[in-house]
Formats: sequence, structure tokens, C-alpha cells
Amino acid sequence: MEDTNFSLIRESKGGSLRDFLAILFKRKAAILTIFLATVVTVTVGSFLMAPTYESHSSLLVKFGREFIYRAEVGDKAPIIAFNQEEAINSEINILTSRDLVERVIKTIGLKNIYPDLVEKPPARMTAMEAAVIAFQKKLTAEGIKKSSVIEVSFQHQDPKVAARAVNLLVDFFKEKHLEVHSGTQSTFLESQTNRYDQELKNSENRLEAFKQKNRVFSLEEQRTLLLRQRTELDTTLKGTKNRIDEVDKKLASLRGQMKTLLADKDRFTQTERDKIIVEARAKLLTLQLSEQDLSSKYTDHNRLLVNVRKEIQIIRDFLKEQEEAIGGKVRTGNPVYQEAEKVAIMAEAEEVSLRTKAATLQMQIAQLDQDIRTLDLQEKDLKELKREVTTNDKNFQTYLDKKEEARISDEMNRQKLANINVIQAAVAPSKPIKPKKALNILLSIILGAVSGLGFAFLSEYTSQRFSSPESVEQRLGLPVLVAIPMKD
Repeated sequence: MEDTNFSLIRESKGGSLRDFLAILFKRKAAILTIFLATVVTVTVGSFLMAPTYESHSSLLVKFGREFIYRAEVGDKAPIIAFNQEEAINSEINILTSRDLVERVIKTIGLKNIYPDLVEKPPARMTAMEAAVIAFQKKLTAEGIKKSSVIEVSFQHQDPKVAARAVNLLVDFFKEKHLEVHSGTQSTFLESQTNRYDQELKNSENRLEAFKQKNRVFSLEEQRTLLLRQRTELDTTLKGTKNRIDEVDKKLASLRGQMKTLLADKDRFTQTERDKIIVEARAKLLTLQLSEQDLSSKYTDHNRLLVNVRKEIQIIRDFLKEQEEAIGGKVRTGNPVYQEAEKVAIMAEAEEVSLRTKAATLQMQIAQLDQDIRTLDLQEKDLKELKREVTTNDKNFQTYLDKKEEARISDEMNRQKLANINVIQAAVAPSKPIKPKKALNILLSIILGAVSGLGFAFLSEYTSQRFSSPESVEQRLGLPVLVAIPMKD
């Protein structure tokens, strides 16, 4: 009998499975109660919980004009600054912004989307603020990795409200996207275009007035013409000076011959002298006729007319001198002397005429030099005016092009031509995502079983009674000699 008891003790020490089963049988009522309570509570709660529906929509963000930076002025080539991840994150922030959420709520109606907040508004905030917070908690927007797709979802107890909220949010997002990326530049570009248009007209008017005032039309042609005239006049002047040298030499030779003939008393003849006067008068008449002809064509300051009048005055002085010399006497003499004197007088007249011509040519050359210098100064002013016209025209064309781009962009924005495409519009879901009754019941079974077992072992561990020989030995520190099984 004693050996049998010790064998039972040894079996109880090594039988952990028996202890486990013993605890289960001992606490079976509590385990079963906790299990059933958990399962029933979760099951009833799952059936009584209001269903929650989730509606989805997919958006494709395309790389387009919104992500291209265009300079206001200057270089017309667009600068592409695009990072796909940054662009997607930016669009998600715009999509979930408070402005769009509040606009969706106002469009649907606060009473239709969150009637509880209308009936019992919160104490520390307005009903709209609470609705926005609640909406954002149920709103999810995330980008699909390695793509340009954004998934948008919203949860609500009414499937139609969930679908409408998502679709409205997407529509408002497309408008907001255009508003954010377009900017307001049309008014500025319009004013700048008008400004440079007026400045261009003013500069063109100043350029035209300068040309009319200074009679400047083609500087290169005018400069070439003046240089050609100066070359011709300079050539003529050199020829005239050479002719003057020849006449001077001729006069010197004639005067030498006349000195030799001075000893001859009969050196003058009235008849030959009269011929010189007649020729001088004939030339005077010719010049007077030329003066009348030129005065009918040109003004008194014309160089040709001034030169003719100077020659007329020289011949008149010459005639006066000759007439005074002849007035008191009648000369007869050597015909050779008379011929030499006649030639000398003609040479003197020619010399005077040539010197007058040379002086006139020098004046004309000086005037041409002055005109060329004036033309150079006018060229500087003309270039400045042309540069101003070119600059204003470039600015005007630049702002005109920018204005046209802005007009096209505004027109595209008005027609809502955004680079955001809806892949899948939101529809009212047919099945709720919450509660998941089967999953809840399965989890309640697991939770109930774990809770019941946990309660049983915890109760057994904290109990002050001895339920096995091992617990006696552990608590009292004494060996168990005999174990008698309890029977009902």
C-alpha cells in the first residue's frame, strides 16, 4: 500500500499533462463561461454594429505643363524640373487639404454626411471643424510605388455618400491643381505688354523725327556719297593748284618779256586794249546770264551761285581798272608788247579765277569734312535710337509671347484641361468593409478560449488551496507520504 502511494506521487510529479487536464476540469465552468461570454458579446456586437462602406478611386498624374518652369522673361526655352516622388507627394497634400475637404462637406451637406454633429455639436469647436477632422480621419490617399497613380478612399456608413464624397473630392482636386500650378500672371503680362508697346511706338517716333530733322536715312550711302564728292573735289583742287602754278610761271615769263619791251615808246595800241575790254564784257554777260539761271533754281547760299557772283565781281573790278587806265590817253606802240600784255592780262584774269575756284573748292571740302564729322555724330545718336527701338521691340515681343502663353493656359484651365486623369471613378460599394462578422466570430472564439484558459491558470496560481501533492511539497517543504484520490 505504501509502495502504491509513492508510485502515485512519482506519477503526479512527472505528469504535467495530467495537471493541465486537472486544472481544465477543475475550472471548466469558469472557462466555459468566459468563452461563451466573449463569443456572444463579439457576435452580437458585430451584428448590431452599423456597417461601414469604403469607396475607392484611382488617379493618374501625368507629366505635363504644370511641372515645367517657364521664365517670365528672357530665355524662351522651358526648364524641366520634375521629380516623380515629389510631384506625387505634392498632389497628395493638395488632395487631402482642408479646403477641399471642407468644400466637399459643404457640397454634400453637413447634415447628410455627419448628422450626429449637427444634432450634438462639440463644445470646443464648430460642427464644421469637427466634420473636417472626422472626414480626414476616414480619408486615405497614397501613391502606388513606382508609378504615377494615386489611390483615394473614403469610409462612411452610407455607400452612396462615400462614393459621392470621393468623386467630388477628385473633381475639386483637379480644379485646385490647375489653380495652384497656373498662378495669376495674365493681368501683369497685359500691363507689361501695353507698356512696352507704348515705349516701342515712342522710340520709333523719336527715330523717325531724328531722321526727318537731320535728313538721315541711310548713313552708309550718305557717307559713301560724301566721301566720293570729297575725293572728286580734292582731285579738282589739286588740278586747279597745278594750273595756278602753270599760270604763275607763264605770267612770270610774260612779265620778263614785257620788261624787255618797255624801252620801246610805241608799245600801246588803243585798238588792241579795247578788244580785251570787249572780251571781258562778253564774259561778264555770260556770267550774268548764268547767275540768272542759277538764281531761278537755287537759293542765295548755294555754292555755285556764290562762286558765279564772285567771278562777276572780279570781272567788274577788272573792267573798272582798265577803263580808268584808258580814260586819259590813247596808246599806240609795239604790237608784240601789246600781244604780250594782252596775254598777261588774260593770264592774270585766269589766275584770279583759278585762285577763286581753289578757295571755293577748299571751302567745299571743309564743308564736306564738317558734314562727315556731323554724320559721325549723328550716326552715334542714330545707333542709340535704333538700339532703343530694338530693345523695346524685343521686350514687347517677349511679353506678347508670354501673354499669349498665359492666355492659352488660362483657356485650358477654364476648360479644366489638367494632366490629372481618373482611372477609376468611385462607385457605391455593395459590401461593407466593417464589421467583418466571420472574422470577428473567429477572433472571438480564439480570444474567448485564451481568456478562459488564462483565467483558469491565473486562478489556480493565485489559489491558497492545495490541488496536488507537488503543490503541498512546494508550499510546505515536506515530502508527501500518501495521496488519496477524492471520489464523489
